[in-house]
Amino acid sequence: MNSDVFIGLMIPFIGTALGAAAVFCMKKEPSAGTSRALTGFAGGVMIAASVWSLILPAIEQSRALGRLAFLPAFSGFWVGVILLASLDRLIPKLQNGTKKHQSKLARTTLMASAVTLHNIPEGMAVGVVYAGWLTGTDSVTLSGAFALATGIAIQNLPEGAIISMPLHAQGKSRWKAFFCGVLSGAVEPLFGALTVLCAAAVVPAMPYLLSFAAGAMVYVVVQELIPEMTQGSDSHLGVMCFTLGFTLMMAPDVALG
Repeated sequence: MNSDVFIGLMIPFIGTALGAAAVFCMKKEPSAGTSRALTGFAGGVMIAASVWSLILPAIEQSRALGRLAFLPAFSGFWVGVILLASLDRLIPKLQNGTKKHQSKLARTTLMASAVTLHNIPEGMAVGVVYAGWLTGTDSVTLSGAFALATGIAIQNLPEGAIISMPLHAQGKSRWKAFFCGVLSGAVEPLFGALTVLCAAAVVPAMPYLLSFAAGAMVYVVVQELIPEMTQGSDSHLGVMCFTLGFTLMMAPDVALG
């Protein structure tokens, strides 16, 4: 594989790994307020990523359908929601332990599943751009492909953290929690490379894949994160951190295209 393509495909994965490394900065189990803040921040990140990184690109890629350009995003979104709803019912049945432990583990597992599903089309999007550059597409440049990969890496920083830090808070060692966070991003270079090799077959399905990941992420935020971040008397903390996560994710998505 071309070295420029290999580096480009690895950049988003590196962003996830750096974000997951935040677990080494957490000295002890977070307080209720800190957990609420982290949950709110994660929710904001995931909603912003769903809109700007997934749904809007899915609609833009379907412009040839005219007024029906929303259909791929609409259908893919519902498939993502239904899949995560099914996991939501299945996961607690597969777990052992107290009801409280099951609830926390189920929420973290759903979040990790949603982030991983979200990373798959992101990796494929980078692969599509690099495939366009390799095939000499006029509108695609190496610098543009690098900018896209860098933008995704920046938005992956908090995504790695929102997996590794809750896992450590629930009892996993720092290294195990870090590994789980890193693993969620490993799908990006893998599916990016597969897309480069099979670009002609994958490109038509991209709108469905993007919106599928969006549906999965929105389900997790509404079902799991929003109720968690608004519990207690200081619920405003979760809301403010949700807003912070949303805006911090929105800014690079818009600025870096």
